[in-house]
Amino acid sequence: MPEPDRPPLWATPHADAADRAACRNAIRAGSRSFFAASALLPAQVRRPAYGLYAFCRLSDDAVDCVAPGARAAAVTRLSARLSRAYDGRPADAPADRALADLVVAHAIPQALPLALIEGLAWDGEGRRYATLSDLTAYAARVAASVGAMMTLIMGSRDPGVLARACDLGIAMQFTNIARDVGEDARAGRLYLPVDWLKEAGIDPDAFLADPRPSPALAGVVARLLAAADLLYLRSEAGLSGLPHTCRPAIRAARLIYAEIGRELERQGLDPVGSRARVGGRRKAALLARALIPSFADGADRAAPPLPEVAFLVEAVATQPVATGPAWWDMPGQIARVLDLVEALRERETFSSPAFAPEGASHAAS
Repeated sequence: MPEPDRPPLWATPHADAADRAACRNAIRAGSRSFFAASALLPAQVRRPAYGLYAFCRLSDDAVDCVAPGARAAAVTRLSARLSRAYDGRPADAPADRALADLVVAHAIPQALPLALIEGLAWDGEGRRYATLSDLTAYAARVAASVGAMMTLIMGSRDPGVLARACDLGIAMQFTNIARDVGEDARAGRLYLPVDWLKEAGIDPDAFLADPRPSPALAGVVARLLAAADLLYLRSEAGLSGLPHTCRPAIRAARLIYAEIGRELERQGLDPVGSRARVGGRRKAALLARALIPSFADGADRAAPPLPEVAFLVEAVATQPVATGPAWWDMPGQIARVLDLVEALRERETFSSPAFAPEGASHAAS
């Protein structure tokens, strides 16, 4: 398989320490659950993970925080920024520079972040989802694509591991949708499968006009959480294909997000009157539990991907992978050494007593 074009020998990383700090702050403010789980990642994985998350957050805000009539143009601008990052000419923003570095370092196919942007475009259109399969196709774009990119950052390109990462991403998205039904409805959005709502006797338009909890709505929410739980269980087999140092963080993310569903159940499956959150103590307990090795059966890793995510796995399979800097590539070798030094500094920061309670004390976002 031919190697992709590589940057010139004098090429240097686009993102600097200030950019990486900005990306870390973006995840700390935007997703307390993922920030807590990411503390368990090794520094060499955590840093690009922050860059990836920062670009995802930037992308979501770029589409969500504009007037409805301007969202199509926002998606176009976002696609152009992505192209610039892949061309090695990132826009003047920390997340763009970080993305430009990590897509090269981890051979991330452009089809993956493009899928994310497509899902955000569906958000901008106010699209509804007739069936669970339609909703899964949406989750494949806004969540499974991110899971696949994280898997590449962790160093695995195994199709089975990627498929299980996509399962986990979709399960997390289903959990988010179940938790945010009321918040989304008040913003004029509805993600629950329309056929489920109609089967439960809920008129989608009437619900959006006056979102209220009901036994019928609780039944639909329970059904979506059950679909998420099946995917959480299915995703466990992928852990054995990840580096040992990465498994606790992914296990923690799985446990914390699944616990959001349990909290929603404790609240009577009412996502309209309140927002389910995982408290700091419970989150800390789950982080500790994530450190215990899992004995999930790795045989299920070979199960085929969900049809809605197959295009993501195939995109990775067809992406050529470049080798690391050659011995004569002195700038590349220097960059590696600098990365190692900074990774060691970050490890000291994240292992300090001041960091530990900060990462585990927030409620789930």
